[in-house]
Amino acid sequence: MGKIEWAMWANEQALAAGLIYATGGIVGVAGQFRGWQFAAFGIAAGVFVCLLEYPRSKRGKGTSVERTGQYCFTVCVKAFGPLTRNYYVRAFLHAALCVPGGFMLATVLGCVCLAIASLIYLSAAIHGEHWEPILPRTEPPKRIGESIKEPPQNPPPRPPPELRRKKVDNLETAAYDNPMSVTTNE
Repeated sequence: MGKIEWAMWANEQALAAGLIYATGGIVGVAGQFRGWQFAAFGIAAGVFVCLLEYPRSKRGKGTSVERTGQYCFTVCVKAFGPLTRNYYVRAFLHAALCVPGGFMLATVLGCVCLAIASLIYLSAAIHGEHWEPILPRTEPPKRIGESIKEPPQNPPPRPPPELRRKKVDNLETAAYDNPMSVTTNE
């Protein structure tokens, strides 16, 4: 059984938590609930978490599938160096960002989701994982069509070569035998 890549799970959880946190903040600000300043913080924190978590990390084994339009966010996240690569930093950052969300009902769900993501990032850090950017390949992908020299002439199933075509030396034997009699006057 393979090793669990905790950072992959934490990334998906944190991105969803950021969206939920920002949505709860929008509800709190739009409703002008008591303590709406916490909701305004929830909007800012949720957007920040989404921008931080949008680029996926390169996986340890197997293929890494990047999100659509991830490259520009990857460059920004990579620019901060060890602050964004280290999962201990991300775990404590998410834990700190989720605290103000606990003071308002509209942002509590985002707060809890972000706290769970923080715990998963802490587990990833303990297991020695770190963020690696998915960069575009420098070599072009291998073309599949080059391996096919000549396409088959007959559709499958293909009989052995000696049975594929009859010789045309004798036209009577070259024609296929039809078991049904065919006449024009029936």
